[in-house]
Amino acid sequence: MARLPDGALMQRAAYGLAVHCGLLCSGGADRPGAGPEGRGGVGAGPAGGGRPGPDRRYGSRVTLLVGAGNNGGDALYAGALLARRGVRVTAVLLNPDRAHPGGLAALWAAGGRLVDAAAAGPAEAAVRTADLVLDGVVGIGGSGALRPAAARLAELAGESGAVRVAVDVPSGVDSDTGGVPGPAFGADVTVTFGCLKPGLLIGTGSVLAGRVELVDIGLLPYLPDPRLQVLSAAEVAAAVPVPGPDDDKYTRGVVGVAAGSARYTGAAVLATAAAAHGPAGMVRYVGGAAPLVRARLPEVVVSEGAPSQAGRVQAWVVGPGLGTDAGAAAVLTDALGSDVPVLVDADGITLLAARRDLLAGRRAPTVVTPHDREFARLVGAEPGADRLAAVRRAAAELGAVVLLKGHATLVARPDGTAYVDRAGSNWLATAGSGDVLSGMIGALLAAGVEPGLAAAAGAYLHGAAGTLAARTGMPTASDVLAVVPAAFAALPKR
Repeated sequence: MARLPDGALMQRAAYGLAVHCGLLCSGGADRPGAGPEGRGGVGAGPAGGGRPGPDRRYGSRVTLLVGAGNNGGDALYAGALLARRGVRVTAVLLNPDRAHPGGLAALWAAGGRLVDAAAAGPAEAAVRTADLVLDGVVGIGGSGALRPAAARLAELAGESGAVRVAVDVPSGVDSDTGGVPGPAFGADVTVTFGCLKPGLLIGTGSVLAGRVELVDIGLLPYLPDPRLQVLSAAEVAAAVPVPGPDDDKYTRGVVGVAAGSARYTGAAVLATAAAAHGPAGMVRYVGGAAPLVRARLPEVVVSEGAPSQAGRVQAWVVGPGLGTDAGAAAVLTDALGSDVPVLVDADGITLLAARRDLLAGRRAPTVVTPHDREFARLVGAEPGADRLAAVRRAAAELGAVVLLKGHATLVARPDGTAYVDRAGSNWLATAGSGDVLSGMIGALLAAGVEPGLAAAAGAYLHGAAGTLAARTGMPTASDVLAVVPAAFAALPKR
């Protein structure tokens, strides 16, 4: 801000915001909420809401919910730009005496209309009749739930059928954690500035944010290296090893899978098959489902005995369907005693929770992939509202990479650097899906991908497979497995 003329950053933000709102009003942008997922992320806002915008921007009705401070200023300046293009703009002022003076003057000069939120009738009518409602109540500096007047207007916006757009972050959402302590604005689209905020990607905040659109306002050269990253398709593609002319099955990496039991044979097949579809050149299997694995996957080498007797591998996947008896505990102990990366999932996490000492002497990396209940068993507490802080604490405490499954999957290294995945699909909440994920990450580990990146890239590809599988109906884990090759193939070519 010291390097730019006064107000330059706000003008950049308002211009980007106005462009997105104008496209939504005119039908020039994808309809929010129309995607198959009905979840937050790129290209998929929350399911429901939103009457189709007019064919032309001219004459569209846009209502601004304006609080005090710069967030409201962004909304007011964007409203002024829209009003100059023929949009009928009404600003509902929640704090008239504290609204951004420059923004108020700009909107008034452009022909916008101002309404005091204390005049409940006109204020509510402005929301009910809008084609688009723009939330500029509070921004990243806000905390806590919306106050009653703002909460009522946010509720009406949700009922109105209008397209709902949040400025920078939905009001009532904690921009750092994604926590939502009470009433909040639910957006179809959030237009955020400069960089993505964690609260748009994690927890309930990721749901209320809808589709997230990032506007570059020139901050990138001044930002520190991120401690939380979102992988792009190009970054995932760059992480996945591609065999060269001199490679063979051994140089590409060998992944071992210790999974399955007489009771849970399917987990062994799912995890092993997913590993076979990854970038590693060979898969070895040990476990209680050997006959089925042999029959279903003739390319997999089935070994007898403990993991240490199976032959050389570059990474192990341990736990899916393994059971929790003494024999299963011995398998986990044996694998963690190796000098290669080990991914622990499912029953392996239950066993590890009782034997965390197995991690103490390990020099090779460990990756654990819990859902919330497994996380609680492993570290003694639920993740809570601040999932990012929880997964970072767990990674530091365990000395392992921790992948916390959920609506937004989080991956944290012991040093606190982390990834959040936005490619996921709600359809992945199905039995056996986690076994597929484990096999995919295991293959990446065996192929030599750094463990934190392997977990994040595996989560991305798993989510992409879930989305592909959902195109033909409600997918099972076997359906997700079937399209894993297509998920890899859909990555940008290098």
